[in-house]
Amino acid sequence: MTEFREGDRIRVRKGTERGEVVYEGQCPPTVSRTLVIKLDSGYNIGLTPEHVEIEVISRLGSGKGKEGMDEVVEKKGEKGRVREERLPVLSILSTGGTIASKVDYRTGAVSPQFSTEDILEAIPELGNMATIRGKVVYSILSENMRAAYWKKLAAEIYNEIKNGAEGIIVTHGTDTMGYTAAALSFMVRTPVPIVLVGSQRSSDRPSSDATMNAICAAKVATSDIAEVVVVMHGSTSDDFCFIHRGTKVRKMHTSARDAFQSINDVPLGKVYYDASDIRALRIERCSTYKKRGQQELELRDTLEERCALIKFYPGADPGMLECFVELGYRGIVLEGTGLGHVSAEWIPHVASVVEQGIPVVMTSQCLYGTVCDRVYDTGRDLLHAGIIEGEDMLPETALVKLMWVLGQTTDMKEVRALMHENLMGEIKGRRVKE
Repeated sequence: MTEFREGDRIRVRKGTERGEVVYEGQCPPTVSRTLVIKLDSGYNIGLTPEHVEIEVISRLGSGKGKEGMDEVVEKKGEKGRVREERLPVLSILSTGGTIASKVDYRTGAVSPQFSTEDILEAIPELGNMATIRGKVVYSILSENMRAAYWKKLAAEIYNEIKNGAEGIIVTHGTDTMGYTAAALSFMVRTPVPIVLVGSQRSSDRPSSDATMNAICAAKVATSDIAEVVVVMHGSTSDDFCFIHRGTKVRKMHTSARDAFQSINDVPLGKVYYDASDIRALRIERCSTYKKRGQQELELRDTLEERCALIKFYPGADPGMLECFVELGYRGIVLEGTGLGHVSAEWIPHVASVVEQGIPVVMTSQCLYGTVCDRVYDTGRDLLHAGIIEGEDMLPETALVKLMWVLGQTTDMKEVRALMHENLMGEIKGRRVKE
């Protein structure tokens, strides 16, 4: 069998009952015995190498294989060193997720495997926008994220800014990105942009949104927006990304590239994208925001992790409240119906939990609009039982905020006041869906 290397372009001939079939494409990285070819269409196929005829059409790096590739990287590095003094310094902190993933040809599934260096190799345009330094903080899919990891990530961000980073990019899985964005918003008071970015499709897939999202994120990370934001596709086309405030953003579709939306708020801005010229990238401001250097760097990472988010549904047993109390939970967020309701049988249980010094915050499953428990009898009874109205906060933002507030104080009066205060743009007041 003809010897070939990762990155080579090959032609494969396979005999079938209907005659010879010819495939042509590039060899992606693989750890399996299966011969994998990335076709020009962008799709991959797998073949048994013993049963095919292989011809190498061209070698990676003009016939130099990996040595040729290393030479090109080294030359880029030399150019980068020349530009280093005049480019802003950005830190990329990788936590995993689809943007830092590729297909594992051993299993056929997508898994987090990219390091920061891999991301830079996959998206070389980033090196022309800033002097990049990076670190892998975690290599996980975002469903494995937890409050303890937010604390470590916040500390890493704080240290990077303290050590001269002029902007931070956090690569993150999309499924729980909203939680992390909200957590960082409360934990890090920042004088520079902190940008979370992900992708709905891994970078080695033809429809990947990783490159555009990352480039737009770098543009925002070098801008004057000194807040925690999420930058993701604004439409299904490769034309612009939205800049979402970290406390008001939610993933609203399982797989669409424009899955992220600002809820009860407008995005902070748009980043217009031009694949042919990154110098043509521009930001259109859509709302007010804190500006670079406006506030001093501060780490406020104390969290009460024992908080729960409970979704009410018809017939739900109110005894689950006591179950959480018995498990040692110190705060509860309810995701109620409409204006913020649960059934009447829940009300005495809510009152009992509040009397034990455990705050109960009411949010709405509707997402759009503001909780108001003064319209119906059930709501008024809930107010008398001691619930804290979550205003127009997203349920997940209310949960993260409650964790943070309880990390600052356990005085119920202070907890109630802080939950009602708009600290990081998480409360906007009554709005209608546009």
